[in-house]
Amino acid sequence: MSPPAIAPVAVLASLLLVLPVLAIDGPPPSSSGNATSSVGGNWVTELRAGPALRRPLEVRSAAEARYQMKKIAAVGPGASRDALPRGKKLETTRFVLPGNSTLQSENGTFGLGFFSTNGDSAWYLGIWYASTPTPTYVWVANRDRPAKNLTSSTLELTDTGQLAVRESGDSVLWQSGNTEMSSKVTFSDSGNLILWSREGKIAWQSFDYPTDTWLPGMNLTKDRVLVSWRSSSDPSPGHYSLRLDPDHYGAFQLVYDFGKVYWSTGNWTGEAFSGVPEMTIPYIYQFHFTDPFRPTASFGYSERSLDGALGPPLSRFQVHINGQLQQYTWTSQTESWNTFWSAPENQCRVYRLCGNLGFCSSRTLRSCECLSGFRPVDGEGWDSGDYSAGCHRGSEHICEKDDVFEEVGLMGFEGSAVVSISGSRRDCEKSCLGNCSCIGLSHNEKSNLCKNIYGSLLNLRNLSADATFEDLLYVRVQRAGIVKENISKSIVLVASIVGSIAILGFSGLILSIARNRREKGKGKEGDEEFQVLNLRVFAYKELHMATRGFSEKLGHGGFGGVFKGILPDSTPVAVKRLERQGGGEKEFRAEVCTIGNIQHVNLVRLRGFCSENSHRLLVYDYMPNGPLSAYLRRDGPNLSWEVRYSVAIGTARGIAYLHEECRDCILHCDIKPENILLDGDFSAKVSDFGLAKLVGRDFSRVLASMRGTWGYVAPEWISGVGITTKADVYSYGMTLLELIGGRRNVEVPPSAGGEGGAGEKWFFPPWAGRQIVEGNVAGVMDNRLCGAYNMEEAERVAMVAVWCIQDEEDARPTMGMVVKMLEGVVEIPVPPPPRLIQALVSGESFQGFREHSGIRMSAVGSFSGGNMEAASAASESSFGIVSSPANVDLPESSTNKVNRQV
Repeated sequence: MSPPAIAPVAVLASLLLVLPVLAIDGPPPSSSGNATSSVGGNWVTELRAGPALRRPLEVRSAAEARYQMKKIAAVGPGASRDALPRGKKLETTRFVLPGNSTLQSENGTFGLGFFSTNGDSAWYLGIWYASTPTPTYVWVANRDRPAKNLTSSTLELTDTGQLAVRESGDSVLWQSGNTEMSSKVTFSDSGNLILWSREGKIAWQSFDYPTDTWLPGMNLTKDRVLVSWRSSSDPSPGHYSLRLDPDHYGAFQLVYDFGKVYWSTGNWTGEAFSGVPEMTIPYIYQFHFTDPFRPTASFGYSERSLDGALGPPLSRFQVHINGQLQQYTWTSQTESWNTFWSAPENQCRVYRLCGNLGFCSSRTLRSCECLSGFRPVDGEGWDSGDYSAGCHRGSEHICEKDDVFEEVGLMGFEGSAVVSISGSRRDCEKSCLGNCSCIGLSHNEKSNLCKNIYGSLLNLRNLSADATFEDLLYVRVQRAGIVKENISKSIVLVASIVGSIAILGFSGLILSIARNRREKGKGKEGDEEFQVLNLRVFAYKELHMATRGFSEKLGHGGFGGVFKGILPDSTPVAVKRLERQGGGEKEFRAEVCTIGNIQHVNLVRLRGFCSENSHRLLVYDYMPNGPLSAYLRRDGPNLSWEVRYSVAIGTARGIAYLHEECRDCILHCDIKPENILLDGDFSAKVSDFGLAKLVGRDFSRVLASMRGTWGYVAPEWISGVGITTKADVYSYGMTLLELIGGRRNVEVPPSAGGEGGAGEKWFFPPWAGRQIVEGNVAGVMDNRLCGAYNMEEAERVAMVAVWCIQDEEDARPTMGMVVKMLEGVVEIPVPPPPRLIQALVSGESFQGFREHSGIRMSAVGSFSGGNMEAASAASESSFGIVSSPANVDLPESSTNKVNRQV
């Protein structure tokens, strides 16, 4: 429910607040009429009572303002607002804000007032984003004690200088608890509610008492913990929290009920947390950690404006009710919050998300489901997103001689005690039935090993993506319960059939047409939805047989697994099965419509698809040498330089075809090594068009939700503005760095002596880019090549990579120009260093770097005619020294300096 509408009297009350109501015995405003004062003054920054109120209120005296507020509070919203004659002596009132009034910050971004999320029975004082169509709540005062009546609720400044939420006059639901007397309150543009002492010092501020949201400018310490809401409609404290590591103060942890740690950032390295290396990319955030590894540690962040933007986009971190720490940015074009990052990345890694016997799936619209034969313990909480109560059986009396075991599947689980035995599944079942405390078992058919399970089944999650896991989970249930459930299902089935017959009576013609189409082999159910030529429409049964029941898994993507199959004519194929309900349908249509009508030697070929009932499958040519990512592991197979160079050019040609040669420009939106497949001859094939966007030739930008992969996403994408083909260019540049370096862009850092903290991670591109710009291409090359590569080609690929990851879109080449550069048709000058590298090396922000350093970079003059010019006034020494562990000491003979053009 949105915040309450502003009544006329409430508006006046709110307006009167903005002046000396809270300034006890303060001086009047200056004659200039400026209602905004310095921190040390007693006059508050103008607050607004709604979008329509944009002018400062003119009040001649503090006494008059206090009197007006007191009178409104006394007579109520329907009474006269006649003013007492000026000059009458008045008592100081404690009233601040009535329940049906709201205030806005000076810039209109944040609102302050009472709100309700579930009817009119519970009201909370809170702060929310007021500039968005739907309020997004970021702070709640009385989250444990909601008010029951809005009209009798107030926010007051007490005689002791504390803020208090009261109901019906005397009942205090919440108070600020500051010990220092305050004389003024302000509501800042950053969403911070502040009490000021007479000396101009902060006596209390809401930023010191966060709820579930971390805003720019807010610092987290050992005493400032983020705690999730209980559910989407209940802001009371939930189960999940983000805290500073209480033992070492150098990392942050996600915790369940302040006890169980289920995710950690890893320790602070000086630039980033070891488990979150992507935070070293300073898109719009600047993180600062004061006194790490000490009890006084304080961690915060600020934002910067992107080039050309009026200001930074709205942004926030939140401990979500599902236990993830999520990072959002506001996209103005779609008027929605865009989830830019989350941890743990897989929500099913959140401890006790679904409670006991609740099953977690990242492929369904709802995070948690109950196993067959079970139902939610708390149905109302379940519907609002609070799954913590878990599931239970229809009857808890499971210790019967006719109990049976129902197969759940390949599941991971926690929270239970297990007893391992050796034997058949029948032996295992018999053992479990002999103990009333046994709730289930897991059994491996190959090894005949079994585990009887006691206690609770927590964190149940599907492990089908793990090809090495072969233990099937079985849950103990009552036979009667299964019979009853089957009977219920039969009744529903019969009713459905009867209803369907009635409907089919009116649909005979449509069914006849569909039947004729099936008989001719021209289509299947849902075929008419796709305007695609030259594609075969497969029946689900065909693909099930071709893949032998989807038994040989090749990999797993965001929307489903990929399986090897053999068609009846012995042609090997790769079958992609979309498994995420609802979420994958859009991606399925995008992929079919995008590549169904295009053919290129460097694009994976789509042979056909299946859209039968709820089944969504795509059939591709089989790529026997797998994805490029398989060759970038240090312990994985190696590719020769000739193959790598061919892959670089082939991939560029495929992307260039999408951008420049198709009827409609196609943005891939997810270029990365996993989506570059290698055929039998190691030729590159760009694949996975699930996020692709079509752009008409008359349009230069397309608005796409930020759903690419961290580390490959172009800086401009986070801003929420439309993206161009240059977003793919950026991702391609990141992929090139991995290709020549033979390593992933996030991994354990190199060092001269093999040093480096255990478990620490390192973001590779900034270091590699700096080495390339300084001429040390050889230092970046994969040491598994043992120097067996063409240095001229290597330098060409390396410099193209750095050109592609320039921060400004205009500075990046087109993919057509990239092909020419790689082929040697175009001369490549040394690229200027991307500012992200400069910022990482110097420790400065982007804006500060531009203003205070000697670096300047002109926009690239031309990428169309083969002449590229880039100016840099920086000397090599201006790059500074990359702090350990990003430094790599290399022998002099291994370096090869590229001639620098300045």
